[in-house]
Amino acid sequence: MIKHLVVVGVGLIGGSFALDLKQHGQVERVTGIGRSRANLETALQLGIIDQIGDDLASVAASADLVLLAAPVGAMPDLFKQLAPQLQSSCIVTDVGSTKQDVIAAARAGLADRIAQYVPGHPIAGAETNGSAAARAGLYADKPLILTPLPENSVADVETVESLWRVCGARVARMDPALHDQIFAAVSHLPHLLAFALMDELAGRPLAETYFRYAGAGLRDATRIAGSHPEMWRDITLANRDALLNELDALVAKLKSVKALVAARDGAELEQVFARARQARTNWLQGKYNND
Repeated sequence: MIKHLVVVGVGLIGGSFALDLKQHGQVERVTGIGRSRANLETALQLGIIDQIGDDLASVAASADLVLLAAPVGAMPDLFKQLAPQLQSSCIVTDVGSTKQDVIAAARAGLADRIAQYVPGHPIAGAETNGSAAARAGLYADKPLILTPLPENSVADVETVESLWRVCGARVARMDPALHDQIFAAVSHLPHLLAFALMDELAGRPLAETYFRYAGAGLRDATRIAGSHPEMWRDITLANRDALLNELDALVAKLKSVKALVAARDGAELEQVFARARQARTNWLQGKYNND
């Protein structure tokens, strides 16, 4: 039982975590912190939080668990705010899509309290944001990655893991560098492509005509371009090196496909498409899940 949960950033991810814990009777009181008072008022009305905190430092002293669900670029300042008031019994965790940079920020900001920070990343994002998007059950059967630190106690890691399991998540543990490498490929790159494609089309002289006749193909391929720009700016820059490697690999792949199109090599194009289709089918059917 968490007596006092503090959620910094009460949106889809942080709000859904609070709702799940409430629904399962795992938290007594939830305080919301954020930059938008209107969003926090909505969270209060929806029962996601029980009270609005004026600032992180003032509520941290009574917290048992602090969930940082803000953009990764905001993490350094948040850790600095937490450090002076953080009680020794309080656990800090996050939901950031990058881990090496957030861990570095935690080491700098929390200093000798670094053992109290257990890094995490739920794989349940969507293009919607804000407290109105939060819902119980969001994490059911979704992956949750923990990247524990050498300083973490076994008990603290198990506490964070158990809370995510209460939410229905499938918890795995991973090295932070491997985490960032993987998610540069399977999350950060797709978002960058969706943003880039929509921006390129929108900048064309006949953009309105293109969009007038666009159908499900463009809609499905660019769904995640509706995601929060600030959050994805921070993620892109935070995972810059790994993302640049993935961009190089994709550019090379596109060049090879372009060469096949130019050569009218239909047989090889079909092979590329068939391999891609099979890989997607395997993924959607859960053939890559070990648990």
